[in-house]
Amino acid sequence: MPVVTVGSGTVNYLVTGTGPGLVLVHGTGATGETNWAPLIEAVADRFTVVAPDLSGSGATVDGGGPIHVEDLVAQVLGVAGHAGLERFHLVGHSLGAVVALAAAGIRPEKVLSLTAHAGWARTDPWMAFQMDLWIRLVRTDRELLARLLQVTAMGDATLRARSPEDFEQAAAAFTASLDGTEEGFARQALADISVDITELLPRVSAPTLIVSSADDRIVPPHHQRGLHRLIPHADLVTVPGGHGLPFEDPAAFTAVITDHLDRVTATV
Repeated sequence: MPVVTVGSGTVNYLVTGTGPGLVLVHGTGATGETNWAPLIEAVADRFTVVAPDLSGSGATVDGGGPIHVEDLVAQVLGVAGHAGLERFHLVGHSLGAVVALAAAGIRPEKVLSLTAHAGWARTDPWMAFQMDLWIRLVRTDRELLARLLQVTAMGDATLRARSPEDFEQAAAAFTASLDGTEEGFARQALADISVDITELLPRVSAPTLIVSSADDRIVPPHHQRGLHRLIPHADLVTVPGGHGLPFEDPAAFTAVITDHLDRVTATV
């Protein structure tokens, strides 16, 4: 995978496909590939897809200090430029949605369209308390963090349908995925706690879709309604599922994003 130097870091990114640029920004604890694999498969025949690993994730290397949203915006824009994308569609999930929204406010001329799932403008005490718990758990017992996330990141229908074996298998898989990434996860969760992009949102000018999961217990739907109010001409759609929709129901997650991309590209 290609890499590019941005600030003091070396950012690893995935690039594949052909066509207009599409930049995908992952959420806390994920990577470009793990967050976006089903969507990449669905659209690589018509978009040049670029998916960076943000600081704290994957093969990206930095100085190890605090992560700030503006640093992650610089990484996303730096990767897009390095991949040869002058303008591009932009999609983000969770922390990646925050970064995508901020990028669209800082450099609106670069963004052809914006899709943000499970995003927020400013971290409130409810979210901060929860994310502080993530940090404490990932640094002491990642299995307990994995178990917590199984009951907070998924939607009601998924949780009702799971057997005891399903819960155990899902928790074990997520525990394994955290092995060796604990400090990166903690650094990204600290970035989550510090989010405040409120002043940037009125500057977003691209056609924007805010996607809210109805059962999101991590970034509850009132946060997406707040984004909808602050971004001029944004659309808001609510879908079934939880905060972890990319992993809970990849088909539904992919469909809502591709529908927006299809609508936007049809008008260009």
